[in-house]
Amino acid sequence: MRLNHLDLHVPDVAATRDVLVSAFGLTEVETRGANGLAILCDDAGLELVISRPTEKFGGADTVSVGRNTYHIGFMLPSREAVDAQYERAKAAGCEMRQPPAAMRGGWSFYCFAPGQILIEVGWRSE
Repeated sequence: MRLNHLDLHVPDVAATRDVLVSAFGLTEVETRGANGLAILCDDAGLELVISRPTEKFGGADTVSVGRNTYHIGFMLPSREAVDAQYERAKAAGCEMRQPPAAMRGGWSFYCFAPGQILIEVGWRSE
């Protein structure tokens, strides 16, 4: 079995989509409506859906709830790639927590994309 997609609920689909495309290199497959639903994909085939919260699925997102219950993570091939990604995310308007640092045997940082999507970017020597 292969994980096909994740759907993250955010109050502003377009803003979150734009940062994930510009700063993290995801590809926009389709956007439905002005602020309805965006389908993004990575180079390994995972689909990331960005949508507004709906009542049938609880009607909330991390902004309205006021806490994060998950994060998404990207692994990069080197410390230098993590440092470069930090600068791209910062330039794209992500809320940066702290610069890349040594954590849990690797080199990583955390930031928030619009919609309070917590993102981890890291490298680990294998």
